Amino acid sequence: MRFYTGQHQHYCGVDLHARSMYVCVLDREGNTVLHRNLRTDPDLFLRTLRPFSDDLVVGAECMFTWYWLADLCRDAGIPFVLGHALYMKAIHGAKAKNDRIDSAKIAALLKGGTFPLAYVYPREWRSTRDLLRRRLHLVRKRGELVAHIQNTYHQYNLAAPSVKLRYRANRAGAADAFSDRSVQKNVAVDLALADRLDQVIRDLEGFLTQNVKIHDPDNFYRLRSIPGVGKILALTILYEIHDIDRFPRVQDFASYARLVKCAHTSAGKRSGTGGAKIGNAHLRWAFGEAVLLMLRECDELKKRRERLERKHGKGKSLAILAHKLGRTVYFMLKRKRAFQMERFLAD
Repeated sequence: MRFYTGQHQHYCGVDLHARSMYVCVLDREGNTVLHRNLRTDPDLFLRTLRPFSDDLVVGAECMFTWYWLADLCRDAGIPFVLGHALYMKAIHGAKAKNDRIDSAKIAALLKGGTFPLAYVYPREWRSTRDLLRRRLHLVRKRGELVAHIQNTYHQYNLAAPSVKLRYRANRAGAADAFSDRSVQKNVAVDLALADRLDQVIRDLEGFLTQNVKIHDPDNFYRLRSIPGVGKILALTILYEIHDIDRFPRVQDFASYARLVKCAHTSAGKRSGTGGAKIGNAHLRWAFGEAVLLMLRECDELKKRRERLERKHGKGKSLAILAHKLGRTVYFMLKRKRAFQMERFLAD
């Protein structure tokens, strides 16, 4: 966990919502010099803070509307910090909680050096990262449609298609197996939506591939040197990391990617692990998928996995390899080198 420890003349805590924002400004001595509820209007926000803008930092909790505020502060030359929502227990665990109290607590955390930091993703790449995440959502929706078609076959005690329906070429005639016209229509609707999603996803992938050639083509092709890693996994890893230099140690990166478990100890005794939901779920998915694809490509890696499985079990063996791949990616991007299988397999 990292905290913001910068020293300023004024500290502004913002309890941000979609249509309103409660603003609290503290001075260096901790006195409240402004405490007001505002509309989420950029001009109004800047006018309100203008008397304190000579040496001011703005902090807000990480929630879905922080983009515009971060960009506004950046354009105005005001330092902006983002609070990690899962670490701000001083707000969420309070007995009394409202916007006025929350904004004051955010300002106090800023002033006291206990404001837990989240990464303020730059706007130059941010929209492309969000589009990539949206693509994953659409892929899952397509999977739900295909699963519903297969479940309909089982519902009517029919043999499921022997081919994979996620491929468009295999869907022809999938509705004809049913005699009831309503069931045929039900399946036809799923097929039509899946066909449309195929087209949308294909267009999205082309757009994303063009964008990465503008943002960072070198690291994109560097990630694609990993056996089995295609353009989507490479895009996911690249855009979820953004800048590898924001992780000073490989251990920090492994923790962020949810590749390690964090132990809880007290008085020398271990009481389990925690923080399972803290970190980047998209990176953890990408490294897990990449390991499965690598196993298809490399026989030596299969032998390594079999040895790990005999010792640790199937699930943990894959987790160990995913952790190893995450560390490898960290040093690949740090040292600007392509993937080398012999070094990956070396103990």
